[in-house]
This record gives sequence, C-alpha cells and structure tokens, in this order.
Amino acid sequence: MKSTIVIADDHPLMLRGLNDFLKSRGYDIIGSAQDGQSAYNLIVKLKPSIAILDIRMPHKTGIEIAEECAKNNLDTKIILITFDKEEELYDKAQELGIYGYILKEFAIEEIEACLESVNRGIPYFSEEIANYLSKNFKNPEILEELTKTERLVVQLLSENKSSQDIADNLSISIRTVEKHRSNIVTKLKLGSARGALMVWANLNKEYLKNT
Repeated sequence: MKSTIVIADDHPLMLRGLNDFLKSRGYDIIGSAQDGQSAYNLIVKLKPSIAILDIRMPHKTGIEIAEECAKNNLDTKIILITFDKEEELYDKAQELGIYGYILKEFAIEEIEACLESVNRGIPYFSEEIANYLSKNFKNPEILEELTKTERLVVQLLSENKSSQDIADNLSISIRTVEKHRSNIVTKLKLGSARGALMVWANLNKEYLKNT
C-alpha cells in the first residue's frame, strides 16, 4: 500500500519546495498546511501514513501535534523538520517516538532517505545531530557485554536492516529478533525512546564491523 503524506510548514517557499519535490518523485501528497492547527486537523481528517511537520509553527508546534497524535492514538508517523539543534527538543522528539528528525538545510537532500527508512518502520535522524548523540551514545566498550548473536543483530541494525531483514538473515523468527533487541536495549541502558537502539548502532557502526 502506497504511503500518503501531509506536509506542514509556515514558510510558503519551504512548503511549496518540499511539496513539489516529493510530488515530482512520485509521492502521494494528500494535504498541506501553513500552521499547526490546520496540520493537525488534516491528520485527523485524512489519516495520512506520514506527516512531515515544521517544529515551529503558529497555533501548534510540530512537537505539540506529535503529542496530540500520541494522546489520541493516531497511527500517523511524524517526521520533524527544523533549524533547531537544541538537545531538549531532540530529547522530547525521542520521548514521543518521532520517526524522523531532519535539519531544514538538508531537508531536500535527506527527505527521500528518511521516507524510505520510515516506510520500513526504521526511525531516521539527520547525521548533523550526531555530535550531540555521540556524547550519550558512543560507547563501543559495552559491546563486550553482548552475546555473539546480539552483536550480529546490532551490526545488521547499523546497516539499516529491519527486524524482518534480520530474521531472514539469521534464520530466526521476528519474535526472537525483537527479544534480542529488547535485551540489547536493556544491556546498553538506552531507555524506552523509539529509535534509540538504531541511533546507537549507527553511531558505533565502525566498531561493529569488527565484531
């Protein structure tokens, strides 16, 4: 089933640019808005697979829309685009289970990779935030605490493989993969934020090659 997308940004040029670019690439854009309340109303009405939202908009911010979606059990996956690199905003995005976090200056360059990742159920975050993440996530020594299979799972995650891909690669069930992922998150003390393990794997991929 093809993904449907709603886009919201209070800067008309950014909104039009992103809208036209994605349409030219064959994506199904079913709605757009220039303020947060209108964006949220579109999400409720149209139930898109994905919503690409500016963080800072009038009436509702992208974060506030994500909070409303979570509170009302809406299945739309949220991608945030922003100029902001504040740690607090990124932490909040992770708490809310945001699927994508892209810096605006790289939005056109990264949006397709982001959408492809999100469509596979894999969160995507701009590499530009890695400097912040590395302070909390770059820790290769802890790999010694993982079993051989767990290290293989993390290595495959660093290659942006989905749980299904990993199950097929290791000839195990998805349930077993999810159990391994849960154990790894516990051992690495990554907390409950969606995407934390994927971020950790990507930041430590240079060390995972040698596992």
